Amino acid sequence: MKFDGRVTLITGASQGIGEAIAYALAREGAEIALLDIQPDKLEAVAENIRRDGGKAATYVADVSRSDQVSEVIEKAIQAHQKIDHVVNNAGITRDNLLMRMKEEEWDAVLAVNLKGTFNLSQAMIRHMMKNRYGRIVNISSVVGVMGNAGQTNYSASKAGVIGFTKSLAREVASRGITVNAVAPGFITSAMTEALPDEVTENFMNLIPLKRFGTAQDVANAVTFLLSDEAGYITGQVINVNGGLLM
Repeated sequence: MKFDGRVTLITGASQGIGEAIAYALAREGAEIALLDIQPDKLEAVAENIRRDGGKAATYVADVSRSDQVSEVIEKAIQAHQKIDHVVNNAGITRDNLLMRMKEEEWDAVLAVNLKGTFNLSQAMIRHMMKNRYGRIVNISSVVGVMGNAGQTNYSASKAGVIGFTKSLAREVASRGITVNAVAPGFITSAMTEALPDEVTENFMNLIPLKRFGTAQDVANAVTFLLSDEAGYITGQVINVNGGLLM
């Protein structure tokens, strides 16, 4: 299996894309460290991995809080002896038109989506540099490249993740660490399934492949970027959007 002997830490791992990534990597032999703020959902994901013969442990922390992140990373490294991969997936939305957006809506999204990526990466980077090996994959979004009305906060945070990814990739490449981003487009979720048919059809008309993506589509891209096959790829943004943005 691709990831025998490797340890992967995934944030936002209790549901959706983070959950799909956890299952995909566990199937390839990775030992999974699951991090989120929802302990019950997190433990359910861990139990599913263990039931299938994999290894998983859970850690509860708010990624926007550097003190919590530092504490939990120290615990995870002690428990697993090392962490080889980090997937910065934790993210939230607080959609609103800019003229109506509250300051707290802006701050909350930037704190989790962008500062959370900073906090996790900074907490991990010395460990990876010491080991002279590491893979970091940051989950951005198509709207971080093309924008989207009603999402100035979310789009700004995800554009920031792309700039962060490229800059960090340059800083740590000489230590055998790669840093890349995956930018999903419209991904099937409870939210998209609840959309009216007319809205869904309008979205579909924008996507050349004529379907929404799945969490597994995103997990497949992340799995590749964490693998040895992607060892010469760094500072890149892999778009998983069905051709919505080319």
